[in-house]
Amino acid sequence: MTSTIPDRMKAVIKPAREPGLALVELPVPSIQPGEVLVRVRAASICGTDLHIYRWDEWAQGRIKPPLVVGHEIAGEVAAVAPDVTSLKVGDFVSLESHVVCNECFYCRTGREHICENTQIIGVDRDGGFAEYIAIPAQNAWPNPSTLPLRIAVLEENFGNAVHTAMAQDVSAKYVLVTGCGPVGIMAIAVAKAAGARKVFATDISDYRLAMAARAGADLTINVAEVDAIPAILEATCHEGVDVLLEMSGAPSAIDQGFELLKPGGEAALLGLTPGPFTFDLNSHIVFKGAVVRGIVGRRLWDTWYQIRGLIESGAVDLSGIVTHEFALEDFDEAYRVFMSGESGKIMFHL
Repeated sequence: MTSTIPDRMKAVIKPAREPGLALVELPVPSIQPGEVLVRVRAASICGTDLHIYRWDEWAQGRIKPPLVVGHEIAGEVAAVAPDVTSLKVGDFVSLESHVVCNECFYCRTGREHICENTQIIGVDRDGGFAEYIAIPAQNAWPNPSTLPLRIAVLEENFGNAVHTAMAQDVSAKYVLVTGCGPVGIMAIAVAKAAGARKVFATDISDYRLAMAARAGADLTINVAEVDAIPAILEATCHEGVDVLLEMSGAPSAIDQGFELLKPGGEAALLGLTPGPFTFDLNSHIVFKGAVVRGIVGRRLWDTWYQIRGLIESGAVDLSGIVTHEFALEDFDEAYRVFMSGESGKIMFHL
């Protein structure tokens, strides 16, 4: 079953192995068995997209241009393959960006989020900064028709925050969030909803620290101006923090976060670093007996049900996370605003 679909579409791509992106016209993708075609209504910029835009060391080792970028997507099902029965044309969906094989050891043991054959849209296969995207039907998460588009476009990224915060028990704990980009801000809200004793937030942007405070952070610190270590030690009765949620990928923030982590504490690391860096493994992890978790994507599909529960219950309010909207054609300006630190989530409205 299909709706009226054009032959060609606008898309933002990584055209070559160099900084920047380009707006081009491409054929609308065809769908294979088990897939749906989604007409993109909104997309948002993620920190991963920034790595690709800047063409840093991580991007150079992972991305193979030309590639349609973008992996935080909400839209409407425009066509379904004949064997797809779980969705129909017109369904309002958000997309899970990790396309998994369903066959490897990890998929068959309930750990699809670390599938050894994962392809991430906008990273390993064409993404959704485009008018249409083809994707496996299982990756299209149905939303209530009443869910605001500004919330639907956040669900994939919100899932990162939920997975990171919920990977360990934060209830009645001192929690430090390093990096107050949008996913860090959402992690603060999740930690508070889960009953954290106090949440501390660090960043170098006063704008984003103000957003962190509105999300529930008890103490915000601009680490470009204040030494966070004595400030947080004083606020925790010189105990340090029980849980570190590292969202920035900045080596200095990682080092500072582990310095503040108390012995026996737990750390969940989501931020991607620009490349390898020096880290004191002995002092920060071994001699502290610290538990460290790498966070990739969302647990499929546990995290998505947690997302739905947190939003529908009102435990977490995402209404203020999107601060700017742009047309797809204005992607360069959108990235400039995102890199300035003077924004929350940046949304493309198609």
